Amino acid sequence: MKHYLFVFALAVLSLVANAQSPNDMPPNPQPGKCYAKCLIPEQYETVTQQILLKEASSKFEVVPAVYENVTEQLLVKEAYKVLEVVPATFSTVTEQVMVKEAGKQLELVPPTFETVSEQVLVSPATTKWTRGNATQACLQKNPDDCKVWCYVEVPAQYKNVTRQVLKAPANTREIPIPAEYKTITKAVVGTPATTREREVPAEYRTITKSVLKSPATTRDIQIPAEYSTVTTKKLVSPGGLSEWVEVMCESKITPQRISAIQSALKARGYDPGPIDNSLGTRTKQALEKFQKDNNLPVGNLNEPTLKALGIN
Repeated sequence: MKHYLFVFALAVLSLVANAQSPNDMPPNPQPGKCYAKCLIPEQYETVTQQILLKEASSKFEVVPAVYENVTEQLLVKEAYKVLEVVPATFSTVTEQVMVKEAGKQLELVPPTFETVSEQVLVSPATTKWTRGNATQACLQKNPDDCKVWCYVEVPAQYKNVTRQVLKAPANTREIPIPAEYKTITKAVVGTPATTREREVPAEYRTITKSVLKSPATTRDIQIPAEYSTVTTKKLVSPGGLSEWVEVMCESKITPQRISAIQSALKARGYDPGPIDNSLGTRTKQALEKFQKDNNLPVGNLNEPTLKALGIN
């Protein structure tokens, strides 16, 4: 960690007397004026993003097979001829007749998931300044916070997010359904009649059976993914120390000027406490809040702040 030392309220003549390095001195200083480096606060913006909790998947829904009943004429006795003298003889036979065709049934196998966890960045790593000692014109609660500044690193922050990942998609398996049969008996001519022939017509029986009209199928149903909204902070401006700016010298911080500052703060909606011509804690707090709200250098009665308050 690197440390940098800055002197916040220095008169030009004092800078020359202390033989500071030219790089540490304000450019183009004017006699009788004071200069300081002030803190520029960090600026963030809020960013929202969507985190995938559960991936999209699909499942199958079984559409059962459809059957229809049909009727047909089944021959149960063949036509034959008979004689008046010698009648015909018959033999009885049996056979299997299919009344329902074979089919299949689909059984649903649901999808399976597994839970995984991962880290999501909530706040990125940043840097910031910490305060040290101060002059009598310091506006902070602790006067030492205005003089020495340390540049430190703030680590990134993460959040554990748990989500479900598709392990095996939905599927189906087939279960065969055997055909159905019915046993029927019919008479078959054994010996035809002789001598005088007479035609005997065939005999039929009407039967009803189920015929497969459309086989069982599956229907694919899409399941959308699931998301979660995460809010994070994004660093827009890193802040730090400003360039040298003109500040009010200690000799010019009079009760009249303090009273004018308190009145200007109160007129702009900031509470400096009672108008008592004293640079007290409440006045310092109100002045610091005014500086931060208006993106002004923080930590001194600097020229941009006085100009914003309308004080010469």
